[in-house]
Amino acid sequence: MPDLNVREARLQERVNGVLALLSYSVVPDLASSSLSIASPQTGNPSIAMSQFAGGFTVSASWPLYLEGGIAASRYDPTFYASNGREERAIPVKWNNAVLTGGVGWDFPVLPELKFRPIVNLALGRVASDLAIARTLLDRNGGPELDFLDRGHLDAYGLGGSLMLDYERYRPESDVDVELRYTHIRLQSFGTSSPAVQGHADATTASLWSRYRAPTGFTALQRPLRYVLEYAYTRYLGDQAGVLGFSSLHSVGVGLELDSSAHDLFITRTRLLVRQMFGQNVSGFSVGLAVSF
Repeated sequence: MPDLNVREARLQERVNGVLALLSYSVVPDLASSSLSIASPQTGNPSIAMSQFAGGFTVSASWPLYLEGGIAASRYDPTFYASNGREERAIPVKWNNAVLTGGVGWDFPVLPELKFRPIVNLALGRVASDLAIARTLLDRNGGPELDFLDRGHLDAYGLGGSLMLDYERYRPESDVDVELRYTHIRLQSFGTSSPAVQGHADATTASLWSRYRAPTGFTALQRPLRYVLEYAYTRYLGDQAGVLGFSSLHSVGVGLELDSSAHDLFITRTRLLVRQMFGQNVSGFSVGLAVSF
């Protein structure tokens, strides 16, 4: 029986697409930090992404800024293999994992405003596994099918960010605003199949803001605060439009518990409910954040 071969153009399109999806994970971004989409009627497979990231400045006297994150995503496309006489659908599971890091420096512009250039690095892996038994394909397949059957692709990212960070802290309220532009180039460097290579540009422009103020109640000998949050991200690179949208909004509300009066490693804990929306997409999430 002739070999079954995956449509090469479709596979390469999906590989570049999955690297574009990886682009969502290499940039610290509140809007896409927890995202799940399923839209089979439009030809888009189901996608789920989660990201845990953070950053901090070492001290006012040594304003070295460090950030890092870990992210995972799941992408379930369907390919079609053909030997010229018959065609079979092949559901596939692609699992992605990404580690990111950044090093920057704070330059004071005004007493409450800092300019922060950042150098960013990323390392990720895409692992593929057929969702059906190999025997269904009669053990015949081309190099593209070899990649789909427990293949993998590694990618590295190099780039940088420019950030403006405004922080105004008062007893009556706290205000935080960040403007950020990030560009990271993702390039594959290791793959189990020479038939599969890819690259993507992760470029975003984002706004993040947060307002905190006392509720009038106390807990753990400190004021219990309410938190209002808004974030907007514009996707300018290869990830723009991959999921059917090029921007996302996020609006959140929650409470912050201050435990700094006690000898605890965690000084503040925030619980927020967020509503996210954009073109052709909407949803909500519950987030938990801590400060040390």
